[in-house]
Formats: sequence, structure tokens, C-alpha cells
Amino acid sequence: MSSPWSRRMFCLAVVGGLALGSASCGDGDTTQAGGKVKITVTGQPPASQPFERGVFDADVKEFEAAHLDVDIEPHEGFMDPKTFSAKLAGGQLEDVYYVYFTDPAQIIARHQAADITEAVKSVPHVKDLKPELLDNFRDAKGRLYGLPTMNYTMGLLYNRPLFRQAGLDPDQPPRTWDEVREAAKKISALGNGIVGYADYSKNNQGGWHLTGWLYSLGGAVARQDGGKWVADFDNDKGRKALQYLHDMRWTDNSMGAKQLLEAQDVQRMMGAGRLGMYMAAPDNIPVLVKQFNGKYADYGIAGMPGGQGTLLGGEGYMINPKASQEKIKAGLEWIQWKYLNPDRFEKHLQQYAEGKQPVGLPAEPTPDVWTGAVRERQLALKAKYANVPAENFKSYVDTTSRIRGSIEPPNAQQVYAVLDSVMQAVLTDPNVDIDQQLKSAASKVDSVLAQVK
Repeated sequence: MSSPWSRRMFCLAVVGGLALGSASCGDGDTTQAGGKVKITVTGQPPASQPFERGVFDADVKEFEAAHLDVDIEPHEGFMDPKTFSAKLAGGQLEDVYYVYFTDPAQIIARHQAADITEAVKSVPHVKDLKPELLDNFRDAKGRLYGLPTMNYTMGLLYNRPLFRQAGLDPDQPPRTWDEVREAAKKISALGNGIVGYADYSKNNQGGWHLTGWLYSLGGAVARQDGGKWVADFDNDKGRKALQYLHDMRWTDNSMGAKQLLEAQDVQRMMGAGRLGMYMAAPDNIPVLVKQFNGKYADYGIAGMPGGQGTLLGGEGYMINPKASQEKIKAGLEWIQWKYLNPDRFEKHLQQYAEGKQPVGLPAEPTPDVWTGAVRERQLALKAKYANVPAENFKSYVDTTSRIRGSIEPPNAQQVYAVLDSVMQAVLTDPNVDIDQQLKSAASKVDSVLAQVK
């Protein structure tokens, strides 16, 4: 599938940090016969995803029909960390290329993206985008180098039938971690191998989720100190997060005996109706339905418990630093028209509804990147075309407009690899020394962060 979930999980599985080389990207011919500007773009879904591929290819044709001076050459794929460096070094980087939210800071620092600060002034609706998402594509001077096209924030995904069986109200999901803990106890008390709450602890995913825990409690993984990054979790916030996990696992026995879990393990449990809750973004829900035989009506998602913060991620597009002004202009027209176009909200939703794809989730097909009147228009149209129970996700939607989102730490995958071991220790050793785990991990993360340029 081509959802942000699959792309993000691919990144988690293979990235040990992008080792980006110096860009020597050739601009190539700016125009071709007939005076058209030709641009290469990433983001075309593979042929194995026929619906998404069909929508993308139809959009290319429609865009070209409306922009007779631009020729789009789509390239299959998104951000592949295994080939990105080689493409940069070999001058094969596309004119418009996809990035994860963890990438722009490094790319900007290495001058591997075009400065679009002035060019973007003519792009419609940029001022309607969430400022914190745009900031992810700015340098220290406020210059802009890319545009966000999709984002997610973590929340609490839960099983509505199990809530009802446990005497809980599925329309009033937990708002605090104390409430999560109490709900997990009641759900696990149902017996028959049902688990109240589950969490990840391997393949860098444990560290990723521990980051979510820290943000939810108002904490952080890293902070800047005197111009350099240092670890920032060997403190009360870090202890509180790990104590919750320890107590749910060992005092309450609401997390089950099987540990060292990753995404597919937890999704399989939820799809089978054997799990009450786990931390996730909304794009997990189609995965549960399409890959693990779940039903849309069985799931709800709430805002991140604690309400003090959440883990923010996403994706966007940047432009080759060697691109001519004509290509930059054409590239921005494509990004805006394809991904950031309120005038096409309704048509896009109709495409998904007619294609029997889910509409009404707080995720694709229309991204949650907007503010103000544009966001309200988007929500109204999603409600109009909803073919899944959108009311199940109201708690999450209401929360995302006011909860503070923070992006992943620098050198995120290396940091997560360290934090995996902390999650594993807490969830597999009842006598774990939490203070020692935090101290040891902080020292290792400091070494990882020292590599940040």
C-alpha cells in the first residue's frame, strides 16, 4: 500500500540515518520541443497498488491538460534511503523529490534543496498551511526549502467492542495515562488471552514509541544546549513514562506476557480482536482492515493521552538545488495542484469513495495540514463523503487542533536503536533499574547526537 504508514515503517526498518553525500545534480534541459518545461517527480505508486497508481497517473494527465507549458515525467517510489545518496552523488535526483519530516534539516544544511522562499509567494494557499509544518522546511534564517503534503500525529487507537465488553464507554476514550492504565486492567480482566495495552520494543520502533510517551508527558528526547544537541530524558519525565510501562506490565499484568513486539505483531493482535489499545496514528486503521481482517466500525482513535504533546511526523516535497527558475516554478505548481489544492478536495474524496477506499478517517485521502477555514471546509467534505464511521475518530480530530506536536529527534533512527534497549529492559525484567537504564541510554544518545552537524 502507498499510505504514509507503509512508507514510514519502511524508513524505520532500514534507516540508520541518511548518509547524504554532496549533491552534483545536473539540471539537464530546462525545456523541450514546443517550449515546454519538463520536470521529473517522485511519488508515483507502484503498479502493485492499482487504485493509487491510477489516481496518480490520471492526475498527471489532468495537470498537464491544465498546464500546457509543463511536461511531467513521473518516477515510481518515494524516499529510498538505500539509493538516495547515490542519486545525489550521481546527478540522478529528480527535480521534485519526496522527503520524510526527518530529512529536511540535513538536506538544507548540505545545500541539497532549492531555496523556494521567493518563488513560493505566488503559490496559492501556503498561508493556510499549519505553521509548524512549514517550519520543518525552514533554515535558521527562516528561508523555505520545501512544502509539507501530509502529516500524522500519534494518538491512542482502541478496540470499541472490547471497551463495551469491559464496561467502558467507547465514545469516551481515555484522556490520561492513568485512565489508559485503568482501562487496560479492565480489558485484560476479560481473560481468554486478551491484552489491555501493547507497545513496541524492537527494530527501532520501541524507541520511536518511547519518544511518543515522552512528548505526551511534556518531555523530550533531545534538546539544544550551547549550539549542540544533548539527550533530555534522564529526568522525571523519562522515569514517569517508564514507570507507567513497568507498572502496566508487571503490577497490572495488562500488557500480556509476550513482549519484544513490533508493529505487525500489535496490528495482528488488534485485527484479531485480542488487544484493547496501542499508540498509533490514524493510518494504522486501513492496515488493520486490509491486512489483518479488521472492521472499520470496530476501531476508534483518541488524542494522545496526557494532552501535553504528541509525536508529529509526515512527508513533503523539496526541489533539486540545480533546478532552473522555470523548473522551480513548474515544480511548485505541481506540488500545490496535486497535494495542496483545496479546490480539488471534493473531486479527490469522490475518487476514493467511488473506488471503495475509506473516506472519513483523519488521514488520507485529504491530509491534515490545514488551518482555519480551509480545514473546516475539508472536514465538512470528508463528513459528506464518509463511508466509515467518522464519529469514532472525533476525539482525535478535536485534539489535533490544539495539542502541540514535536518532530522526531536528530539522528532519529540511531537514537531509537538505543531507546529500544530501554523499552526491552522495562518490559522483560520486573526488577529493572529504571534510573540506570535512563543514565546509560542518555550517555549513548549523547554520543549519537554529537554526530549531528
